[in-house]
Amino acid sequence: MDNTGGASFMRNRRFESFLDTSCEQPNVKEPPRVSLKQEARFMPKAETDQYVDDDGFISVLISYVRIVTCFVTMMVTTFVWAIVMLLLLPWPYQRIRQGNIYGHVTGRLLMWILGNPVKIEGTEFADKRAIYISNHASPIDIFLLMWLTPTGTVGIAKKEIIWYPLFGQLYVLAKHIRIDRSNPSAAIQSLKEAAHAIVKDNLSLIIFPEGTRSQNGRLLPFKKGFVHMALQSRLPIVPIVLSGTHRAWRKGSLHIRPAPITVKYLPPISTSDWTADKLDDYIKMVHDIYVKNLPEPQKPFVSDSTRTCSNS
Repeated sequence: MDNTGGASFMRNRRFESFLDTSCEQPNVKEPPRVSLKQEARFMPKAETDQYVDDDGFISVLISYVRIVTCFVTMMVTTFVWAIVMLLLLPWPYQRIRQGNIYGHVTGRLLMWILGNPVKIEGTEFADKRAIYISNHASPIDIFLLMWLTPTGTVGIAKKEIIWYPLFGQLYVLAKHIRIDRSNPSAAIQSLKEAAHAIVKDNLSLIIFPEGTRSQNGRLLPFKKGFVHMALQSRLPIVPIVLSGTHRAWRKGSLHIRPAPITVKYLPPISTSDWTADKLDDYIKMVHDIYVKNLPEPQKPFVSDSTRTCSNS
C-alpha cells in the first residue's frame, strides 16, 4: 500500500495517546489501534524509482538542516521517553510497549523530516507475532523499523549500544536485548535467553540477519542467529525487504537524497517443522527469498550469493 501524507498529519496527531500505559492503570483509556494500512496514508507517495540527484549547494544545505533537525527531534523524544521509562521501572512489559511507542513516534517524525517518498507493501503481514528480519544498507533502515515495528517487539544490538547518550540507556530500559559479539559463547547464550524471553512474554523480535550494514546496498551473507532464534521460539519469520534506502543516505555521506523508498513485508515463513540439522538450508532459503525480491542494484554479486551464511 502506498504511504502518503504531510505536515497536517503531524500537526493533528494526538501525541498524548502515545504516552498511555493502560494495562495496569484502569483509569487510563487504551488509545485506538491504528493499523499499518491506515498509517500508510500519511507519507509521500513513492511511484517511481526516478529522482533528481542534486549535489548543489542548496540541496546539500537543506540536507544538513534536515539531519540536524532529526538529531534534535530524536534527543527531545528520547529524553521524554526516558522519563516515562524510569516511572515504569516496576513494570517491564510496559517499558517494552513504551519503547515501541517511542519508536513509532520518533521513527515517523524522522522520516517525515527527511521527506523521502515511501511505499509500504504487504501490510497484512505487519501485525503478526513473529521474528521480523530486514536487510540493512542505511541509517534510514533504523528509522523505518522504529516506525513500523509492531508493539510488543524487542530488538537485538551489540552490548556497546548502552554507551550511546540517552538512546543507549533508553534501549536498555525498554528491555531490548544486547549481545557480546566479540565473545561467541556469550552471544549464543544471549540468544538462548532472548528466545526464552520472547516465548515467555509473548513478544516479537526484530533482527538484521546480515549482522552489519552493507556498504554499497547489496545484500550480504546472512548470519545464523535468526535461525537459532526461530528454532528455539518456533515463531514464523516475516522478511521485510527495504529498497532504495542506500541511495537516500549513502555510506559516509551527510547528504540525504530524495530517493524513493519501498518497504515490503513478505508472507510469514513457518518454522514449526524446522530442525537443527538443516540450519544452513534454511539460511540459504531465506537469503534466496531476499535475492528474488530485491532490485538488481541491491542483489549480491555472484561470489557473495554463493556464500549465504557466516559462522556466527
